[in-house]
Amino acid sequence: MLWIDYTVESYPDGSFTVKGDWDGEVMGKQKDGSDKDHFLYKPGDKFVVDDKGILRKVEA
Repeated sequence: MLWIDYTVESYPDGSFTVKGDWDGEVMGKQKDGSDKDHFLYKPGDKFVVDDKGILRKVEA
């Protein structure tokens, strides 16, 4: 899946967020707040970055 047209906002502590056109878009929410069948990430997800800069989801 190719995700395009999103904004990455970084913070002074090194954390960042991906913003879509509405709150929750990248976390599986439709504009009306209902659930989508796909998401980029969701609360509780954990990722490890490899040496090529790829984020790989790991089980919590």
